[in-house]
Amino acid sequence: MSTGTGVLAGTSAVARRELSSYFRQPAGWIVIALMMFLMGVVFALVVLVPGRPASMRAFFEASGWLLLPVAPAISMRLLAEELRSGTIEHLCTSPISTPALILGKYAGAVLFLVAMLAPTVVLPFILWVLSDPHPDFGPVLAGYLCLVLLGSLYIAVGLLASASTTNATLAFLVTLFAILGLLLVGGVAQVSWLPAWARDACEGLSTRWRVADFAKGVIDTTHAIYFLTLSALLLTLSGSVLHLRRSL
Repeated sequence: MSTGTGVLAGTSAVARRELSSYFRQPAGWIVIALMMFLMGVVFALVVLVPGRPASMRAFFEASGWLLLPVAPAISMRLLAEELRSGTIEHLCTSPISTPALILGKYAGAVLFLVAMLAPTVVLPFILWVLSDPHPDFGPVLAGYLCLVLLGSLYIAVGLLASASTTNATLAFLVTLFAILGLLLVGGVAQVSWLPAWARDACEGLSTRWRVADFAKGVIDTTHAIYFLTLSALLLTLSGSVLHLRRSL
């Protein structure tokens, strides 16, 4: 078996194990219920408002905040629980390599996020039924693509936090504040006394305006590259941290 095939097989095995674990535990269903509740409340408050255009734009613009408590809950146990219980040693001594373990854990969590978002597709159809004229589904598709990309980035943040500690609660809090930083860093770019390079760096790191473009139906490949590249960097760091912890 080639190295590439081995990594792919290991990734698939870990991803299936991780995805099924969410549905076997009450915590997974609690996260699903939390997400459904938050999205339902935001949909009712910002979309189903008499006199407003039939658009999901405001709903998707709030997506970064909707995922703020959810993504850390999904990712906090990914590696922290394995490290705490000692099962990480069993995984690491199995034929599964560290890259396959990291990618599998990440893929399982992202697939759970997608499964969690799937029932919410009923919301645009509710808007379509209740509104006249009907909304354009192009921006809706762009908005859901943004939710997946943004959620995947948040989970990558959480995976790095989970790889760095044996305490799942600490991993949750670190992820929560890191995501909050990504949400607020765009505001720092407006501070006039900062050097120009610092403002540009904050603006470049910000997710706010990227999410706003997706919410308007603008699918910019540079935004997708931003989410994918930053996620890949975080996954690489997670693998490095896990390898360092194993070698200590």
